[in-house]
Amino acid sequence: MSLVQDFNDYRAKMNDKILKEDNKVLKRLFNLDTNAFAEGELDIKTKEIIGLACSMVLRCDDCVRYHLGKCHEVGVTTKEVFEAFSIANLIGGTIIIPHLRRAVEYWEELQQEA
Repeated sequence: MSLVQDFNDYRAKMNDKILKEDNKVLKRLFNLDTNAFAEGELDIKTKEIIGLACSMVLRCDDCVRYHLGKCHEVGVTTKEVFEAFSIANLIGGTIIIPHLRRAVEYWEELQQEA
């Protein structure tokens, strides 16, 4: 299996388990996330790029992978992704570099699977 498929399968499996518990707070949190990234004053592409940069700064590899997948789905280019990476590294500092390496690897795999 691929890095992308493994991530997506695991995420879907665990999200299903979490949502089956029917916890009101967690369900609302998931819904808030969905609504925050919906089309609004900012288009979806812009929101996903923001989500990617924020996830890099917060050093959340799962979030970075998720937003890279969404960026890929909405047509963000490699140049745009690397511009977001550069801003995240500027804001987050050199501690972001290991996450950058994993993000580049994941982005390359997304590109190969397309």
